[in-house]
Amino acid sequence: MKILFLSRWFPHPPDNGARMRVFHLLKGLARKHRVDLISFVEDPPSPDSCEVLRGFLGEVLTVPYRAFQPGKLTALAGFFSPTPRSLLDTYSRAMADTVSRLAEKERYDLVIASELDMAPYARLVSGARKVLEELEVTKIARRSLDEPHPLRRLRYRLTWWKLSRYLGHLLNEFDGCTVVSEPEREAVMRCAPQLKKMAVIPNGVDLSFYQPADEKEMEPDSLIFTGAVSYRVNFEGLEYFTREIYPLILAERPGARLYVTGKTDPAPLERLNLREKIVFTGYLADLRPMLRRACVNVVPLLTGGGTRLKILEGWAAGTPIVSTSRGAEGLSFEDGRHLLIADLPAQFARAALRIMSDPALRASLRENGRALVETHYGWNAIVERLDDFLVEISSGESIRR
Repeated sequence: MKILFLSRWFPHPPDNGARMRVFHLLKGLARKHRVDLISFVEDPPSPDSCEVLRGFLGEVLTVPYRAFQPGKLTALAGFFSPTPRSLLDTYSRAMADTVSRLAEKERYDLVIASELDMAPYARLVSGARKVLEELEVTKIARRSLDEPHPLRRLRYRLTWWKLSRYLGHLLNEFDGCTVVSEPEREAVMRCAPQLKKMAVIPNGVDLSFYQPADEKEMEPDSLIFTGAVSYRVNFEGLEYFTREIYPLILAERPGARLYVTGKTDPAPLERLNLREKIVFTGYLADLRPMLRRACVNVVPLLTGGGTRLKILEGWAAGTPIVSTSRGAEGLSFEDGRHLLIADLPAQFARAALRIMSDPALRASLRENGRALVETHYGWNAIVERLDDFLVEISSGESIRR
């Protein structure tokens, strides 16, 4: 097949979850198909990054991205439009022109719009089947139910109502859709029950890149929280951990140390409790040494959707994990075998302390977690699943109306 892939995220270097997914899907699909890429970029990509991508892709074209600005006139006018405000405000005429020009020059069998931001541009390509890849809606859906403040809850409910109606119409123009988890699939089906072709294509991990940790490499009483705390979902989880859970751990293990990896700016770090007991490493180009060093990988997330690459990376690196139910949502696992689930602060602290004090438990979680990602979450198997779905879409009768 000849595929045009439209990406919100320039996929190299693959240094966050969205870029990792796009990079590995592109690389895998390019083994069987001709794949061209048009991607937004927040900063001009390096020549080396472009060269890496051109090593397995055809065209690699970029367009500058302008972030959503809620206070702008376009965004404010979006309150009165059936289209989500963020899509209206960030719509790029340059991206539309680039897609249209390439589509006129080349005849594509399939167009993949990666994430909702790229859907408007896929609609410009005629004569090709269209797939919306990695649609995520549960984050907004849950906010509409879980937000404690009445006015903010009303705003999220209106946002969810508007998004649901928009997706109900938008997905009529697509031949298929992918999501990363079963909860996402169920949420999308509530928006577009008429959608006939949808596949769960989970996030994955590079098994050749990560190797399991050895017990002797671990620093006693060390915990790690991975991911940029500049991302609101991560910051809220870390704030909850330092306020409600970490003091309970320190009461039993005063020498415990929490390592936080990833970007911090512009997160309000002053709101975090026990900052003197936290080591902020900043962004790490290679997370493996820190994962191998940590005794416990904590995932105390309270909100968000999709599936957590931080858990997949922890399993692949052999770092024992404690997570909330929400943090591990959408992944296939057995509590107590692959990781420990704890939703109350005291339970979470006890789970972390158990791992710190029990070498046999650490060994069991390391071994079983690694076996799970090798069986279910390697990128090669995931790309095969996606490829089967795309071939089905390409060869079947169009469902677009």
